[in-house]
Amino acid sequence: MKTECIRLDPTRGDVTLTTYLLQDSPELLAGKKRPAILVCPGGGYFNCSDREAEPIALRFAAMGYHSFVLRYSTYCEGGAFPDLSKPVTVKERDLHPAPLNDIGAAMQLLCTHSDEWLVDTDRIAVCGFSAGGHNAAMYATRWQEKGFPRPAAAILGYALTDYVFKHDFEARQEGSVTMFFHASDTAFLGTADPTEEALEDVSPARHVTKDTPPTFLWATAADELVPVQHSLLMAAALADARVPFEIHIFEKGKHGLSLADQASASALSECNPDAAGWTELAGKWLQKRFALPLPEKSAFEIMIENGGFPG
Repeated sequence: MKTECIRLDPTRGDVTLTTYLLQDSPELLAGKKRPAILVCPGGGYFNCSDREAEPIALRFAAMGYHSFVLRYSTYCEGGAFPDLSKPVTVKERDLHPAPLNDIGAAMQLLCTHSDEWLVDTDRIAVCGFSAGGHNAAMYATRWQEKGFPRPAAAILGYALTDYVFKHDFEARQEGSVTMFFHASDTAFLGTADPTEEALEDVSPARHVTKDTPPTFLWATAADELVPVQHSLLMAAALADARVPFEIHIFEKGKHGLSLADQASASALSECNPDAAGWTELAGKWLQKRFALPLPEKSAFEIMIENGGFPG
């Protein structure tokens, strides 16, 4: 595997694309291009979670896909998480649409290096979790407006998909949840009290069209930070637009499960055997669209059939 961390913006060191490229070999695909997964970690638009970065990329690499982790523009810019008990100041360069544009830049880089990296640009999926899932969903529904490369699929884990619903839900909450979302709105939109128009604009569930790629969604019914309704609203929008999708709602499990097993967990509370099944389900779903370009028989089988035994 070839790994490399590439700066997408020469003016800042926190917006990067990390490659997890599977080595080519005559015993494998022998020069054929592989599909790829572009991973967008979550973090409330404050940072990009390590738990939803490399562990996810390695899991998809184990399925036979080139993987890439995008650390897009976030409020902390690679620094410490802010004290949310204090007012969050606005940082213009990290506001929407900077995170969305970062996905576009990453996708264009994959296209530029497709021959060198053996990436099949017709089969690239965007994958994201929580705020990263929102960013991936934004890209899946708005790529054409920006003239960015079209993703072939989207994989959204406990993603925030409807800011209008979020704002209404937030108004009914108290304490730390409200504090977190007010700060996150400031980090992402520049204000803790966005207009209805601004909320609508960043609600991918309200912008699904026939051009939105096939989508895989998963979440837990017990998620108290990003309610399961976000996944359901996105699924309903996909159904209305007749976009192929698959959705899995697991009964139990906290927000931010990532792989939901010890490969991504920092505590037992981040392990959930039922929810951990999402990767196998996503793998089967992807294989319908991203099957590797495998011949019917291997070179060794052909050699044996033709009597070409090693001397």
